[in-house]
Amino acid sequence: MEHTFRPHGDDSHTPHREAGGRFDSDLTARGRFSDSNSWTPEDLYASPPPWDIGRPQSALLALAKAGTVRGRVLDSGCGTGEHALMAASLGLDATGVDLASNALGRARQKAHDRGLAARFLRWDARQLADLGESFDTVLDSGLFHIFTGADRAAYISSLRSALAVGGRYFMLGFSDQETGDRGDRRVQRLTRDEIRQSFTYGWRVDFIEPTTMDSTTDANGIRAWFAGVTRTPEGGRSC
Repeated sequence: MEHTFRPHGDDSHTPHREAGGRFDSDLTARGRFSDSNSWTPEDLYASPPPWDIGRPQSALLALAKAGTVRGRVLDSGCGTGEHALMAASLGLDATGVDLASNALGRARQKAHDRGLAARFLRWDARQLADLGESFDTVLDSGLFHIFTGADRAAYISSLRSALAVGGRYFMLGFSDQETGDRGDRRVQRLTRDEIRQSFTYGWRVDFIEPTTMDSTTDANGIRAWFAGVTRTPEGGRSC
């Protein structure tokens, strides 16, 4: 596991705290990502999961092609790194965070094989403030929808701490319109109102659109919501 990272604008290597954003060694054993399941992030990548499609999700790739992915980019819950690598391929400063060390190892290998400069950290996405860094774009493909209750609130607060004012958060998450049995209780099927109500004070919801998430197990994809949200100054409110 890599324990150093290079802060933006700093040529020196700074020790990466083993805590990884106050990462608790018992955190995943207690199933903190779900109220009822005991599992670890590494379990998700013991074999290639359906969302690990070997390329960016179509909705996020379209954003990149449109020039909407800008500045310093954070891939939140990056898995094997396709969206951080997409940003790096555009010449952007790209960082991916995840708690699955096996997925991060694959992400670093992909970066090496493709000759791309991207940084991958074992870090809890609910503790981004501890990074002490600011990003202009945050990409989230399939992380938001595993959080509920206090964990979701912590994640949203964490996102706000990591995004610069005017920065944008783009999220793909399973939709309540998906009727198939995906067999994974970790994943919450989101409603449009649920997403909107999650981003109120200090955020502006720019869009929430139906789309599909590409999957290796379903040629038609999985029904999803694609949301774009902008961080506003203190006192700003969602539309």
